[in-house]
Amino acid sequence: MTLSLDDIKAAADRIAGQVVRTPTLYSRTLSNITGADCWVKFENLQFTASFKERGALNRLLQLTEDEKRRGVICASAGNHAQALAYHAARLGVPATIVMPRPTPTVKAEQTRGHGAEVILEGEVFDDAYARALQVQAERDLVLVHAFNDWGVMAGQGTAALEMLEDAPEIDALVVPIGGGGLIAGMATAAKAVNPAIEVVGVEAAMYPSFSAQLKGEPPKCGGATIAEGIAVKAAGELSFRQAAPLIDDIVLCEEWAFEQAIALYCMVEKTVAEGAGAGSLAGLLQHPERFRGRRCGLILCGGNIDTRLLASVLNRELVREKKIIHLRIKGDDRPGMLATLTRVIGDHGGNIIDVTHNRLALDVPAKGAVFDVLLETRDETHGREVMDALAEGGYAPAHI
Repeated sequence: MTLSLDDIKAAADRIAGQVVRTPTLYSRTLSNITGADCWVKFENLQFTASFKERGALNRLLQLTEDEKRRGVICASAGNHAQALAYHAARLGVPATIVMPRPTPTVKAEQTRGHGAEVILEGEVFDDAYARALQVQAERDLVLVHAFNDWGVMAGQGTAALEMLEDAPEIDALVVPIGGGGLIAGMATAAKAVNPAIEVVGVEAAMYPSFSAQLKGEPPKCGGATIAEGIAVKAAGELSFRQAAPLIDDIVLCEEWAFEQAIALYCMVEKTVAEGAGAGSLAGLLQHPERFRGRRCGLILCGGNIDTRLLASVLNRELVREKKIIHLRIKGDDRPGMLATLTRVIGDHGGNIIDVTHNRLALDVPAKGAVFDVLLETRDETHGREVMDALAEGGYAPAHI
């Protein structure tokens, strides 16, 4: 069996009115930043904030009455779990979700909140998947795989149909790759609608499993990527078979590109993206020459990110832009020293976030001290002005 445009059109009819037909919007600012014309499909506007609803719902709607009665099971640490749990509850189908134990509590609780039974098993996805297969056999449940399933892939492909209906001028579709279900469905739909369209996959550099498989090489995967939604050690057998002939290129992205993409979505589009969800934009940011001048369709495929992690990413981006700088100043430990130093900073428009001083540092005299100042500035130029003013006042700073 293979996936066809007719399968995807049938899935679109099947799920119509039960998932959000998310907008595909042109972004002038992201286009200016990347050098490519950017259209963004906002799949983070789905109820569970992810494209996964499309595939999960399509597969559920294809169950027989007997299968609905028996119930479904999946292994997932994130978006597929929530999507399957939510739509199974809507349709009155019992759902069991197996998650690795390190899954963030909020994701496990949200999945339970949709009415699913949650089983925590193992340290990584493979452990959870092995347990899911065991429970499936014990309880005679129906396995709904997150990506290695024809019905799931067909559902994911509906996103590409909508994108090309809304923005037919797109000539390059940029899609994150984890297990391959999303790109398999989207590439099938896109190539059928427009055979000349280019399909480019984006993988996390820490998990280049799909590209390694294309080269016939063993994948070298591992590490704590912020794009955990595509941190997959091996693509699905079915999804790889379907997607491989349709993919024109794959680019790898480092962590900084995912972080910058998350920050840009937040600051420019005023929307929230998780690491994997920002993968399409990350591809353009790290490889601008690859996409310059192209009309690119980007799928913002998920927005489920921990709020503390989001705050950290936004602050780290301020550091990259030199809007937060960390200075170390050596000086005499005398009364009024700190007051004078902070006055210079304040007089030049700097905003002190934090300041500490260390009298025990051995690289200064016994009557000296080291002052560490965390400082907010307007931009890199302003930061340099503040540093120059400190140096003129006798407090030459060094970046940390």
